[in-house]
Amino acid sequence: MASAKPQIIVLQEREFKVAYKKLHQNQKKAVNTAVLEIVDNPLAGVEKKGDLKGVYVYKFKCLDRTFLLAYQWDPLTRTLLALGVHENFYRDMKRNL
Repeated sequence: MASAKPQIIVLQEREFKVAYKKLHQNQKKAVNTAVLEIVDNPLAGVEKKGDLKGVYVYKFKCLDRTFLLAYQWDPLTRTLLALGVHENFYRDMKRNL
């Protein structure tokens, strides 16, 4: 008998929620697709070093721009930390962690 895949819980930090809320509907679609990718494959992003060790960043195209989605994960959860374009992304994320 095959075991069922555990249900992954997706959590959102305040910084992520605020950025997501400001997006247009077509941008939200791209973000939702990226979140599903992370849920299915948490190693899709690149783990950061130094101050941000343990934080992964997944890059994806949203319309004509590259967006970054920062997250942390364990086998049962994915915690979405931040969302935005590259400009000041890491500086702001360090300040908010």
